[in-house]
Amino acid sequence: MASAAEQLVQNLNFGSIAKAKELRERLLFTLLALVVYRIGTYIPLPGVNIAAYQQAFQTGFGGGILGMFNMFAGGAVERMAIFALNIMPYISASIIMRLMVTVSPNLERLQKKEGEAGRKQINQYTRYLTVLLASVQGYAIATGIEGSFALDPGIFFRLSTVITLVGGTMFLLWLGEQITSRGVGNGVSLIIFAGIVAELPRTIAQFFTLGQNGSLSGFLILFIVLLLLGTLVVIVFFERALRRLIVQYPKRQQGNRMFGGETSHLPLKLNTAGVIPAIFASSILLLPVTILSFQAGAGGGPEWLSTVTAFLGRGQPLYLAIYGAGIIFFAFFYTAIVFNPEETADNLKKYGGFIPGIRPGKRTAEYIDYVLTRLTAVGAIYLAVVCLIPEFIFGAYNIQLVFGGTSLLIVVTVTMDTVAQIQSHLLAHQYEGLIKKAKLRGARR
Repeated sequence: MASAAEQLVQNLNFGSIAKAKELRERLLFTLLALVVYRIGTYIPLPGVNIAAYQQAFQTGFGGGILGMFNMFAGGAVERMAIFALNIMPYISASIIMRLMVTVSPNLERLQKKEGEAGRKQINQYTRYLTVLLASVQGYAIATGIEGSFALDPGIFFRLSTVITLVGGTMFLLWLGEQITSRGVGNGVSLIIFAGIVAELPRTIAQFFTLGQNGSLSGFLILFIVLLLLGTLVVIVFFERALRRLIVQYPKRQQGNRMFGGETSHLPLKLNTAGVIPAIFASSILLLPVTILSFQAGAGGGPEWLSTVTAFLGRGQPLYLAIYGAGIIFFAFFYTAIVFNPEETADNLKKYGGFIPGIRPGKRTAEYIDYVLTRLTAVGAIYLAVVCLIPEFIFGAYNIQLVFGGTSLLIVVTVTMDTVAQIQSHLLAHQYEGLIKKAKLRGARR
């Protein structure tokens, strides 16, 4: 039988959204922020010959993984816009800071013992590191495009390009934080989501154009469509999959009354990390490959740069190996950060709960860690398969499409998380309405 909360969620509709004023304002703010982001992807960098650059991007170095980066950035790389770096430097900085917290006792103590103030300090360090990484990427891009596409090459062009790109990244970081606090959903994820969705219609048109030109057979087109639909079903199934550990609470007597004796469950998601491993692994690859691509393709760099870029090209064995290993590593790494079996076992023991057949305390923590490790292994394999199979097929048939398993995973996962937050706001609004009605009826009595 469905609970009261589940029954309320099942009855949600657009009429209830219209009545929820706060949710309406949050949705409107989120949409306006994403519109601002999309406008920024069309504002070109100053001092760049945009027409010549776009022609070179489409005919030369714009394929492969750089095309994938362009899709994440909503086409800003192809247009060399002020948001060309997108939010990727911040994601790379977040990865580095999470790794440093695990190896640095001072940062670990700052995060755990200082509480909210410590977390704010670590976030500030992450922002400083974001500026550093964005400056390095921005300078590499500036030197890469200066020789062929700068209207007035020189130190002023490099300086203005770096300042503009770093400013665009920091503005997007601020915009993402505003969406998270004043809008609906995770701001950083929604910015990446908006870029992918904005480029999706053009990608679909290019796909069917390849069929009309005879580059792809009808059978292959049908196979790819069925593959993407099957991937969509698999993503939804695995993202909703849970392992429920039964938790028993003992009976206790207070006076003449008996309390407790209830049975609950501890839900463990099959994919605790969500879409984070795919984004982190993409960011790790995109950071150096973007620099190499611009230097080798646009600036006519040394031969070894072109060789490294070719080996790290989309669909190449080295690219697939690094990408898959990164996804699996970050799946385990992020799960270990967000879920602490020892802390969960201590909380169960404090409130008298226990897993049947498992001794409370250390044994419970070991059992939860054992189950979570097996679940994470399955979840990591699922993420790697979803992200790599389309890449492998596109590479085998030389299909120049930037939309693949990673993009589909991000779109579906972010959509599910955002819808879940909308439902939470609606649920809170309906409970608030019920409480107000109950108070009014009590006042009339």
